[in-house]
Amino acid sequence: MRASEFITEHRRVFKRNAKTGKLSLKWRCEAGPRQGRVVADPNQCSASLDRKKSSNMKLTRANTKVRQARKTKRTKRLNPAAKLAAKLNKYR
Repeated sequence: MRASEFITEHRRVFKRNAKTGKLSLKWRCEAGPRQGRVVADPNQCSASLDRKKSSNMKLTRANTKVRQARKTKRTKRLNPAAKLAAKLNKYR
């Protein structure tokens, strides 16, 4: 029996590991407090949020958004694993 047969509120997505460059199967939460987020386990979708981590990440993103955008743009254009992940997710 597969997880997709009895889990209907989450979608499977392929995500590239930034350190190793390999693809792995993750879940996108369709409902709950983590809606729209990609998590390793579907049970994490209903877990409560850590407010301190959330506020720290918002501050980090506010300070480094231009640098992050440049790096991701370059990675998505050049990295073969990122291209493969995009193709597989588009197919699904």
